[in-house]
Amino acid sequence: MTTQVALVGGTGKLGSIIRDVIDGLEGFEVSRVLTSTSDWSELDGADLVVDASTPQVSVEVVRAAVERGLNVLVGTSGWSNERIALVRPLVEAAGTGAVFIPNFSLGSVLGSALASAAAPFFDSAEIVEAHRDTKIDSPSGTAVRTAELIAASRTDQGPVSAPHVDQRARGQQVAGVPIHSLRRPGVIARQDVVLSGPGESLTFTHDTVEPSLAYAPGIRLAVPYALGARGVVVGLENMVDIGIRARS
Repeated sequence: MTTQVALVGGTGKLGSIIRDVIDGLEGFEVSRVLTSTSDWSELDGADLVVDASTPQVSVEVVRAAVERGLNVLVGTSGWSNERIALVRPLVEAAGTGAVFIPNFSLGSVLGSALASAAAPFFDSAEIVEAHRDTKIDSPSGTAVRTAELIAASRTDQGPVSAPHVDQRARGQQVAGVPIHSLRRPGVIARQDVVLSGPGESLTFTHDTVEPSLAYAPGIRLAVPYALGARGVVVGLENMVDIGIRARS
């Protein structure tokens, strides 16, 4: 039996990649493609909802899916722990599953996990992320997730040292970690996590060079996983054994 997938935002950059990957997955079919202006009744009859819309619309997609008893895979950026907390009770009450993936790239997941594992050994942590000038949100969902993982890994040490954060140029703080966002032409996606301590620093860098190649393996893992998920799951690291179990 073929799983019918409703893809929201399927005409966008990420949505088009997701659609191509799902078309190549055995047992899955994109049976309907929705936009941000579609009527949510178009979700009726689907087996799984995949969201690649916009941060403003994404919460509506999740609610519409949960109300219909459907699991949802969310690839849209902008979902912090605080925002996820708003829909978690709905997902749990419905007995469905909502899987949030800040970044489908396996390299990005590894970079964030390694940075969070190293963070307890350094006093300072800052994130610099760059995306193309058409990206509509900042900081990126990947940077938000990385900052949250760094903070979670430092429960024994406390927050990172972040002096002068009252100054706007010091970046937006997420979970106590300063994030600096660059939006410029010619960039696809890059993230640097800079950890600093007495006399040394350690930088973890991830570059996305070709999105369709970088995201495809993660999408192939996430779509079948999301179909059987229960409750709220955050991060591709839950689907791969990378030897480092970051705290959510």
